[in-house]
Amino acid sequence: MTHEAKETRFDRLSRPSIAEILPMVDIKLPNLFTPKLPKSVATINDMRARASRMVPKSVFDYVDGSAGDERTYQNSLDLFQRVRFTPKQLRGVDGVDLSTNFVGVQSPVPFALAPTGFTRLMHHMGELAVARAASSEDIIYTLSTMGTISPDELASYLPGAKLFFQLYVWRDRSFTLDLLERVKRAGYRAIMLTIDTATAGLRYRDERNGFSIPPKITPKTIADMALHPRWWINLLVRPPLEFATLTSTDGTVSDLVRSVFDPRLNFDDLAFLRESWEGPIVVKGVQSAKDAETISKMGVEALLLSNHGGRQLDRSLEPLRLVEPTRQLVGDDAQIFIDGGIRSGSDILAALAFGADGVFIGRPYLYGLMANGQEGVKRVIEILKKEITVQMQLLGVSSLSGLDKEMVKVI
Repeated sequence: MTHEAKETRFDRLSRPSIAEILPMVDIKLPNLFTPKLPKSVATINDMRARASRMVPKSVFDYVDGSAGDERTYQNSLDLFQRVRFTPKQLRGVDGVDLSTNFVGVQSPVPFALAPTGFTRLMHHMGELAVARAASSEDIIYTLSTMGTISPDELASYLPGAKLFFQLYVWRDRSFTLDLLERVKRAGYRAIMLTIDTATAGLRYRDERNGFSIPPKITPKTIADMALHPRWWINLLVRPPLEFATLTSTDGTVSDLVRSVFDPRLNFDDLAFLRESWEGPIVVKGVQSAKDAETISKMGVEALLLSNHGGRQLDRSLEPLRLVEPTRQLVGDDAQIFIDGGIRSGSDILAALAFGADGVFIGRPYLYGLMANGQEGVKRVIEILKKEITVQMQLLGVSSLSGLDKEMVKVI
C-alpha cells in the first residue's frame, strides 16, 4: 500500500532574504553601521558635504534639490547671506537663555525639526533616528504624513517626546479623520496642516535621476552600489522601504502627491480641521501676509511662512521677506514661524530679530541623517545651539526677547 507524500514547508521554494544570504558570503563587507562622525564636521555646510558622499546621488538630490530651475531655494540661502547685524555692547551676557515655546510647548532652543517625507530613504533608521536625537535634546520633532513609520509606532517608542504631526488633506476625508484620531490617541502635541501642495512641484533632479518609490535596481543603481555599499546593504537587509500611512507607487513622490492629496483644499477644510482637532494647529505653507491675516482669524495658533523649501512653486518669495509684513497684519493673534534657507545659528537669529517666534529646520538635519544617522542629527542640533549661543553673546543679548529689528538689516 502506498501513501501520497504531503507537501511540507521544506518542499516549497522560497526566496531567501539578503539577511539570510549574507552570513554565507565569504567576502569582506563594509560595516553596516555608520562610522564615527569626525570632529572636522563643524558646520551645516560641512555636514552637507559629508552627506553627499555617504548616499547615492539620487537620494542626495532628492533632499538637496528643489523645483523648476531651483532659484527659489537658492534665493532664500542668498537672502540670509545678505543679512547684517548691529550688536549692542556693554550689556553683560555671561549667561544666555535660548528657551522659547512653540504653540505652548516649551523648547530649550528657538528651532524645531520640520516634517520630511520618506525619511528612511536617507538612512535606514529614518524618522526614529531623528526623533531619538530630538528627544535626547528635549526639542520638538514633526512627523510627516509621508513618513516611513506610523504616528502610533513612533510615539510608542518615545513616550514623553515632544511630537507634532504634519497633516496633508486627502481626497478621502474619512482617512484624514481616522488619521487625526490615531494621532490624538498617540499623544501628539499639535497638528501642522500643509496647504501648499495642491499638486506636486516640478522636481527635475528626480526625473533626471530616474528616482522612484521604492528605489529600483537597474544597471545604473548596480554601479552605484559599488560606490555606496553601506547604504545599499542597509536598505536591502531592513524592512521594506515604504510609506507608513499610504500605499507607495512605482513612480516618483510627485506622482504619489498628485494621486492622493486633494487639490480642492480650501478655507472650509481649515474650518473643518479646527472643529475636529482640539489642540494647537500650525498652518504651514503660508506665502502672503494677507493670507496669514485671514488664516489667523480662523482660530489657529501659528503660521509657518514657507515655500516648501523651494520644492513647490518656483520663483516664490523668500519666507524671511514675509516676516515683517505678516507681523504687522497678524500682530500677536498667532505665532509666526519660518523655514527655508536656514543653514546656521546666525540665520535663526536673523529670523527672530525680524519678528519670527521660531524656525523649523528640514534639510540641515537630513544632511546629518545621511551623514551619520542619529549621531549626525544630534551633531546638527549641537552645532546650531553652539552657534546661537555664541552669536547672541556677541550681539549683546542674553535672551531671545532681546532681539529686535534694529539689530538686523539686509544689504
